[in-house]
Amino acid sequence: MLAGLAVCLLLLQRSFARFSIQVRQVEGVPQYVLDYAPLVWLHEEEAFFPSDIYAQVTNTHPNINLTTIEDPPSPLTLENLDILNAYGNSGRDVYLTSNLDVTTEPVWLTGIVPDSTGETREITSSAIIVNDRGSGKVDAFYMYFYAYNQGNTVLFQELGDHIGDWEHNMIRFQNGTPQAMWFSQHGNGQAFTYKAVEKKGIRPISYSAKGSHANYGVKGTHDHTIPDLNLPAGFLQDYTGKGLLWDPTLSAYHYNYSAADHSFKSINGSPVGAMYYRGRWGDQQYPDDDPKQPPPFFGFRKFVSGPTGPWDKQLNRTKICPDNGILCIVRDALVP
Repeated sequence: MLAGLAVCLLLLQRSFARFSIQVRQVEGVPQYVLDYAPLVWLHEEEAFFPSDIYAQVTNTHPNINLTTIEDPPSPLTLENLDILNAYGNSGRDVYLTSNLDVTTEPVWLTGIVPDSTGETREITSSAIIVNDRGSGKVDAFYMYFYAYNQGNTVLFQELGDHIGDWEHNMIRFQNGTPQAMWFSQHGNGQAFTYKAVEKKGIRPISYSAKGSHANYGVKGTHDHTIPDLNLPAGFLQDYTGKGLLWDPTLSAYHYNYSAADHSFKSINGSPVGAMYYRGRWGDQQYPDDDPKQPPPFFGFRKFVSGPTGPWDKQLNRTKICPDNGILCIVRDALVP
């Protein structure tokens, strides 16, 4: 299986020479939001690719406290997923839990390899959310979805894996001109001026870390032990590189977000229930006595709980960084 994947990746890498940026037009989305949308480099050894957002619903069932909800709404879709907000702490205690044992490596967890144009064919693997803040200021969130997050390996122990993975870049525009860009990384991230970031044409480049899918401005090794202090080496390391180039705009849902009432407006029929869903997009952390959970490693577990979705990404933040108490630094030069 791995050999076949390697051959596939090699063929796609060779086809990159034919990669050309496709200009999208979506009625209801400012054209500059698409013209300046990030392109994402996936790592050469990536095994868990951008994934179908809807498949995360069809391959899971809703749990609360590791127990299946009795008579859950059926069928669940991306349009009505927010109906789960009626359960468990307004939905916050709900976990979309895999129907199959994840240690058997169900094929749906691997996602879809982007083709030579950068598209994840026949699936929708991203969401573009536009927040018009007024006075010419617009924040565009580019949300990337992966069915599986493979955590970092520390002293030969794989730690921090989880089902479901939402990552994002955000670009802040002023009068249609990009000013700065946010890269989500684990519990925080980094911000750079638009002028500083690497580009293909006018489109900024984001590097997705192998397995964890954290976003960085440069390729290489990134230590993320201390939030917003990424060093070339350290205890917790991410790795980025130029494997396959993914264009999330080619397979995306689109929404407008209103900060006044925290509402989402669908563009071109994009399913809105998924945006309002407040639960987790993966399994709850397995107990230590669950056969799927290896013994703890200095208090850390291999499998942790899945993430919340786009609604929880501070879509109306004051600065380009999330308002999380960590100093917001907008750098004018790229660093690891």
